[in-house]
Amino acid sequence: MAVSLNLYCNEAPNEIVVSCEAYDDDDDDNESDHCSVDYDDDLLINLFETEVYQMLESKVVSSRFHHNIVTARKDAIQWMLKVHCFYRFRPETAYLSISYMDRFLSARPFPQGKGWPMQLLSVSCLSLAAKMEETAVPFLLDLQIMKPRFLFKPKTVQRMEVLVMQTLNWRLRIITPFDFVYCFIARISSCFNDSHQPNRLCHLFSLASDLIIDICIAIDSLDYPPSAIAAAVVLWITNLSVDEQNLGHLHNGVNQVINTGMVKKIYKVIEGKRSSLKLMPQSPTCVLEAALLCKEIAKYC
Repeated sequence: MAVSLNLYCNEAPNEIVVSCEAYDDDDDDNESDHCSVDYDDDLLINLFETEVYQMLESKVVSSRFHHNIVTARKDAIQWMLKVHCFYRFRPETAYLSISYMDRFLSARPFPQGKGWPMQLLSVSCLSLAAKMEETAVPFLLDLQIMKPRFLFKPKTVQRMEVLVMQTLNWRLRIITPFDFVYCFIARISSCFNDSHQPNRLCHLFSLASDLIIDICIAIDSLDYPPSAIAAAVVLWITNLSVDEQNLGHLHNGVNQVINTGMVKKIYKVIEGKRSSLKLMPQSPTCVLEAALLCKEIAKYC
């Protein structure tokens, strides 16, 4: 892919500036006063079945990203999360952007010794994830904030977006831990009579979202089924151990079994890394706060 060495944009400001009102939240009337989630068994079965095919596809990838790109990956994730928080994107957007980047790095060699390729990949993955999940997406120039090392022309980012999509075989809609976590929290809460406490549910959703993103930084999430990540997170935030009984609460009534071994591995990662993992800040501008998550819950009320 030919990329121009002139990495600075020359567009006129009046052609690229977007009104702040475009990002104002006007969906307050969609919130529900009662946060109860009712997932039927058919939906959960479909999630498990789709997850199986998704994991089989990931195993086709012959290699994972190399050790010398780990630091660059970490820096890229930190930058994406800062932009993610600034624009108050959904937590799913953060997960998808990291997943796109990891899948891309796993599927093809990446230039070493230069900073701009990883920055370009970061912008492209975040842009694609936002287009998949958000209702209001900033222009490509407006997306490049929080002191990036390089600034790319929109056409350059768009070409990279095409390369990313081609590399991912155009599979951008994937199953994530968030697809499972809403269901698991609802089921585990109902077992302990917490399902009619909306504040409690919203708090758990917020904790789970923060922790899922933290885990993505600490592990190669491509190696773990989304259901296992969600199960480990839900058991952790509800102070439950990983055993057959507690896992049974999560998929009760469904003829599917969560990978216990994977759940235990992720649970141990949380136990060992929790003190060093940095949670997203709890602030009015943070997308992972409970108030915004309640809007997601309200869809199922």
